[in-house]
Amino acid sequence: MNWLLVLVGGAVGAPLRYLTDRAVQARHDTVFPWGTFAVNVVGSLILGVLAGAALSGVAGPALQLLLGTGFCGALTTYSTFSYETLRLAETGAVFFAVANVVASVVAGLGAVFVGLTIAQAAFG
Repeated sequence: MNWLLVLVGGAVGAPLRYLTDRAVQARHDTVFPWGTFAVNVVGSLILGVLAGAALSGVAGPALQLLLGTGFCGALTTYSTFSYETLRLAETGAVFFAVANVVASVVAGLGAVFVGLTIAQAAFG
């Protein structure tokens, strides 16, 4: 049954990542990978809320598998982040490559912290 929860979460997260990436990137005329950045930060925020809910006893193992492993696992993408960063560096956009790494790590960690804080405030 656990694999089914992960499958369902992934089936929603993967197309949402693709659609979000395309929608965000279409609105920015730059080489910076805003779409990937956006889904990774949003996924980090969701994981922070989920972690806080789990620590509070509100989110059980099934919800953690569905949302954490399945949905967020498919929504966020470390491999695309890595590929896009490498592509930026190889094409001479070194500033954007470095900015992508720094901004992604800082924003991702910040989003997890904010999500955890929100969950702690909401669930005690």
